[in-house]
Amino acid sequence: MTLYGVGLGPGDADLVSVRGKRVLESVDVVYSPGRLSRAVATEHVSAARLGDLDFPMTRDEDALREAWREAAEAIAPAARDGDAAFVTLGDPNVYSTFGHLRRTLDAFHPDVDVEVVPGISAMTAFATALDVEIEAGAGLALREAAGGAAPTGPDRLVLFKVTDAPETARKLDAAGYDVTFGRRLFMDAGETAVTTDPEAVADRDYYTLAYAERRGLDTSRATDAFADEAVESETVESETAESAVDGDGEPADAAADGAVPDGGSNAVEYAEAEEHGDLPGGAR
Repeated sequence: MTLYGVGLGPGDADLVSVRGKRVLESVDVVYSPGRLSRAVATEHVSAARLGDLDFPMTRDEDALREAWREAAEAIAPAARDGDAAFVTLGDPNVYSTFGHLRRTLDAFHPDVDVEVVPGISAMTAFATALDVEIEAGAGLALREAAGGAAPTGPDRLVLFKVTDAPETARKLDAAGYDVTFGRRLFMDAGETAVTTDPEAVADRDYYTLAYAERRGLDTSRATDAFADEAVESETVESETAESAVDGDGEPADAAADGAVPDGGSNAVEYAEAEEHGDLPGGAR
């Protein structure tokens, strides 16, 4: 049978893809690597179908390799006898723990079929949350920025794992970049923040990212001209309306000296008055 690596998206249960939701509802057991991904999964599957995995909070590579090997040992039988899923926030192939599991299965359980269901990653969700448009043809680089790091070079950067926002902001500002920070974007857990003030996100949070754009970058687009055209059109319409009305709010062509009104019954009345010599002031 199959192990599905399912991307849950940025953390809002409503942003799981239709296919991802269908897979979660159909498999026999769902495994998750952490508390946040488990919380999203429980919005789509019952707790009874969730499998438990233990991952130590350590940077020790030997301990991590042992943990992944044990995880693969637990998951492989379930994926052989039926269908199973391993869920991650974002996309399984973008800055995800799923890659470790897949390599471990390939090494020790090559008979297990693996299929990936993509999810919305923070790399794309940030554009909507920060109201940033990355237009066609624009270059965009993805970098990590833990511990106050501030990678530079490309005109536009998305920085992940920004754990020291003030230091990262200071370095990017000195390098000529404008920076906007986003924290826990589209996540149900924790408080979402979008700000240009690094002090507002100064406390350490793994789920903080930054968008850096080189200062003075030409971002003009062909359709920007529409805004100028709209302003010009509104100005012309306004001036036309003002010229059609005199200072008393009366039509400019209906002066008190008996000038001819435009069209309709007023024109008929004027013609009749002219015929009988009843125009005011003796007008003819």
